[in-house]
Amino acid sequence: MEKREFIDALKELTEKENVLKTGREVNELRTQFEDYLIEATRQFQIAELEAKDRNEEFTQEEWMNPLKEEFYEIFSPYKEKRKAIIEAKRGEEDENLKKKRALISQLQAVITDEENIGAAFSAHKEINEKWKNIGDIPREKRNDIQQEYSRLLEQFFYNMNIYKEIKDYDFKKNYEAKKLLLAQIKELSKVEKIKDVEAKIKSLQNEWEDVGPTKQEHWDELKDEYYSTINKIYDRIRSFYDDRREKMQANIGLKNELIQKTEAVLAQSRESVKDWSNQTKEILSLQKEWKTIGFGPKKENDEVWKTFRGLCDQFFSIKSEFYKDIQQEYDKIAEGKKKLIEKVNTLKDNADWGPTTKSIIELQKQWKKAGSAGQKNEQSLWKEFRAACDYFFDAKQAHFDEKDKAFDDNLKAKQDLVEEISTFELSKDKDEAIASLHAFSERFSAIGFVPTKEKDGIFKAYKAAIDKHYDSLDMKGEEKEKVMFEARIKTLRGSGNAAELFEKEKQTIRAEISTIQQEIIQFENNLGFFANSKGANALKDQVENNIKAEQDKLLALKAKLKMIPNE
Repeated sequence: MEKREFIDALKELTEKENVLKTGREVNELRTQFEDYLIEATRQFQIAELEAKDRNEEFTQEEWMNPLKEEFYEIFSPYKEKRKAIIEAKRGEEDENLKKKRALISQLQAVITDEENIGAAFSAHKEINEKWKNIGDIPREKRNDIQQEYSRLLEQFFYNMNIYKEIKDYDFKKNYEAKKLLLAQIKELSKVEKIKDVEAKIKSLQNEWEDVGPTKQEHWDELKDEYYSTINKIYDRIRSFYDDRREKMQANIGLKNELIQKTEAVLAQSRESVKDWSNQTKEILSLQKEWKTIGFGPKKENDEVWKTFRGLCDQFFSIKSEFYKDIQQEYDKIAEGKKKLIEKVNTLKDNADWGPTTKSIIELQKQWKKAGSAGQKNEQSLWKEFRAACDYFFDAKQAHFDEKDKAFDDNLKAKQDLVEEISTFELSKDKDEAIASLHAFSERFSAIGFVPTKEKDGIFKAYKAAIDKHYDSLDMKGEEKEKVMFEARIKTLRGSGNAAELFEKEKQTIRAEISTIQQEIIQFENNLGFFANSKGANALKDQVENNIKAEQDKLLALKAKLKMIPNE
């Protein structure tokens, strides 16, 4: 329903003549109107927070208060008018109850004291006319009063015996009329609306009382069924109102549970944006659940709603203050991330794949460490940063995919060579055998690159095959060490990343050289302690031998270092 439709609908209902009949519709309309205002307020709060997150100005439409005032300018007079009518009606019903009790007393007196049949009949007629003309009485008394009056009427008719002359005709006619009324009363069990049932049962009971007596056997046949049916209907009416009161009270209990859950959310700590986001979802979920719960008794319903709304307002107020403080931090992080985007944009077209890849990965690590730039900035910044990274890595992937296609023939050639090496029989002549293995290494290196994903596998197979032949050679000491190192260098040359492996080999040898140099210095320092001690010459000779051995190792390592190519 739109804003003005509430006013138009209220005017239409309140201008109807029967204000009591429209009460439920007006109250339902008022509830819908209050829910509409609540939802509009909630939507404004959410929109206002989102606008603040985007650093946008947000202005609420100035229609809610005027609309609410206009609505209650119509509703309040109507409510007072209806209240006055209801109070007047209750007073009238109480007065009518007194009148009916007075008539019951009069009828009892006629039955007990009046011996003249004509006077008794005349008194009965007068009492009955007054009874029918008396308006409504309180609902809870209606059935009992009516039953008491009916019992006295039946007693009157039987005591006076006024229908002797017309009993055959009237008794039959009355019997058929009462059977028809009883059938109509039973049909009320199919009527769904209790208000309609209440109105109809009263009318049918009045008609029943207007029908005269029947034969005793017919009356005995009808009365138990009649009173049983009437009691069932009034039991249903009472049960309806009892259930409604019980359900309304249960609704208050459910709403109090939601209040406790809201208080629990407010009591939780909130140290980060993630905490606020999760708890906001909880509050919105509780608000949504609140709408699914029906009404309770008006006074209690208004109280729990006031409490719940206050808690929600408190939460969003605190949230608003939090985001004011954190926005400055978000802006600072956003500036840092913009600089990272500038850096990755300067790198994304660089085809020096290795160093550029390391640089971009480092920028990605810095991005993760930078933290969130807030809901307003984070997604757009991340999208821009990721697009630049993807641009580079897609270009890199395309480049190496194209190269891998060209390297398929190299892979086949290396696989064939590995097979040849594996089945090759070495010459018995050691020099000739080494020359053959060197030739294999040169051929493997000369073939060129293979697809990246196959590089490690083919090199591992080649190394295993060539090492097996070297291990079978009959070599010892320095000769074996030199030949095996040369073989190692030639093997590494065919690995596909020789430069990197050669550099690692150099670093290992340099570390060994540094260690030996430190040991030689230590030995030389020790020589100065042997001059004044017994057995000095023997110890001195031993240290000098140690120094000679370490120097020989040093020369061997330097020789190895020279053997490693500079690639």
